[in-house]
Amino acid sequence: MKLKHLIGMSVIAVAAAQTAGAATLPGPLVTPQWLNEHKSEVVIVDIRDDLKTLTEEPKFEVDKKTNKKDLVKVGGYIAGTTAFVDFGKIREEKTIDGVKIKAQLPTADFFTKAMDTAGLNKVDKPLVIVPEGNSVDSMDMATRLYFQLRYFGEPRDKVAILNGGVASWLQAGMPVSTDKPTMTKGDWTAGAEDKAILATMQQVKEGLQGGKDQFVDARPTAQFLGIVKKPINKTGGHLPGARSFPTDAIVKPVGVAHEFMSADDYKKIYAEFNIQPDAQTITYCNTGHLASGAWFVTHEILGNKNSKLYTGSMIEWTNLGNPTVGLPQ
Repeated sequence: MKLKHLIGMSVIAVAAAQTAGAATLPGPLVTPQWLNEHKSEVVIVDIRDDLKTLTEEPKFEVDKKTNKKDLVKVGGYIAGTTAFVDFGKIREEKTIDGVKIKAQLPTADFFTKAMDTAGLNKVDKPLVIVPEGNSVDSMDMATRLYFQLRYFGEPRDKVAILNGGVASWLQAGMPVSTDKPTMTKGDWTAGAEDKAILATMQQVKEGLQGGKDQFVDARPTAQFLGIVKKPINKTGGHLPGARSFPTDAIVKPVGVAHEFMSADDYKKIYAEFNIQPDAQTITYCNTGHLASGAWFVTHEILGNKNSKLYTGSMIEWTNLGNPTVGLPQ
């Protein structure tokens, strides 16, 4: 009995040691200053669509009169980063009703392998996702990864995004590394799926028929109206009754960085677009990339727990023959 007791105490001691060095996240977004102070207490997860930029030097312009340095091009990564995610590899092509649909929500096994390839380990520390941060596309890569980590079991208080990414980090005067990173295989595993944050195609159909769901389209205005159609979609336009939350309203340019705003800011923006911040909401775009940013704003920043992301979005909806409205092509 004594030996078992000692073994049990040892396990508790190890667990306590692992959690003792873990930070408490201030929310779904962290600042460069916060991350700099807590680097050793979190796992930094870099995400971008071109890993070659990890070793590129950032570029600055220097004002000859004031010697002030202004960032003009993002480069490098935050030293201490242990996982490097290729955005193009976290979604999966699936065959649905005999039709091949790209960029879909992956299976647990597919996503586990992608995260392990990126070097993510299962540790009892919060994850801070760091995009390049130089565009809305980049910030929404972070929100899509955030959504998938949440969907596959990571608790809300264990995942955050560096607001403005590497761009904000550099603009705050923090250094980056351009050394070729050492990438080792991780041991992260997907957990139970949180289906409360996911909208399926069937749920979208039911929501449109029942009229209880608010649909938010996170694409550029021209795509929402049907003036422009992405080649991946069979038809242009938008879901009947959807409201536009255009791409350029999702984040705010701050120098080179693009940053999410406050809840009060988004309430004002939503009012301008006739979007109810607390309504039962489903966000969508073309592939669930930009819509993850709209979901992040609604669900995480505004705190609307009755919001879901339709990950299939227009690529699934239109290629499986479902109707849209807008200008005819």
